[in-house]
Amino acid sequence: MHEQSLMTDLMQKIESVVQENGAQRVASLKVRLGSLSHISPEHFKEHFVQASKGTSAESARLDVVVQGDLDDPNAQEIMLESLELEE
Repeated sequence: MHEQSLMTDLMQKIESVVQENGAQRVASLKVRLGSLSHISPEHFKEHFVQASKGTSAESARLDVVVQGDLDDPNAQEIMLESLELEE
C-alpha cells in the first residue's frame, strides 16, 4: 500500500509537468529514492511499469538513484529529479 501511494503521487507530478510544458510523452526520467523510502530500485521499477501504463510516461527510460544519507529531510521520499519530454 505504501508503494501505491508513492507511485500515485509521483505519476501526478509527472503528468503535471507534461501538461505544463505541452508535451506528448516522457522520453526519460530520473528518480531519487530516499534511503528510508523502503523500496529497492528493482521493486520501484516494477511498480513504475505498472503505474505508468496508459500514461505519457509509459515506456520512458528510467534512471533510479538511491540516496545514502539517512539524515536527509527527504530520506523517506521518492523524488522526481528530472524529466526529458517529447512534444
